Amino acid sequence: MKKIMTGVYLLMCVFLLAGCADAGSSGKSGNVDGSANAGKKDTKEAAPADDDAVDDEGEKASGVSELPDGTYTAEFHTDSSMFHVSEACDGKGTLTVENGEMVIHISLASKNIVNLYPGSAREAKKEGAKILSPTEDTVTYSDGFTEEVYGFDVPVPVLEEEFELALIGKKGTWYDHKVSVSNPAPAEDQEP
Repeated sequence: MKKIMTGVYLLMCVFLLAGCADAGSSGKSGNVDGSANAGKKDTKEAAPADDDAVDDEGEKASGVSELPDGTYTAEFHTDSSMFHVSEACDGKGTLTVENGEMVIHISLASKNIVNLYPGSAREAKKEGAKILSPTEDTVTYSDGFTEEVYGFDVPVPVLEEEFELALIGKKGTWYDHKVSVSNPAPAEDQEP
């Protein structure tokens, strides 16, 4: 009986130590996330961990703004098979960078999505929300067939990371989606 109790006691110690180690590491990451948010509300005094988080965010932001002004071809990814760039566009759109601000023009697969909103569906429903209106684009498939579809100029807050983009279709219901823009390459028709 003593051997069983000793074994149980040792197992409990191992689990407690493992739990403490996990809590310690997750506590640190929780503090960095929490303090980054708290730092925005409070003064600029911050612990060294906060400075690291701000530096990380600064590097990400500066990575985006370091893309020179110009026109690029970039991949546009969505979290839905129903909401995507037209097959004729190979999953890509035209990314324009001007004064550090990025906008990607995407041509969708049809005219079923009538508006987009850079944010959540809940925010899109608020009065005064700046809804993105479509353009009428003509896409040409590899077999030469052309089709009229809706296109949108979507503001891009960051490259290589997901951001919210809500959509509303012909049925009048807003839906939340996550999208990302990645792999920008200078457009072929861009002048040197």
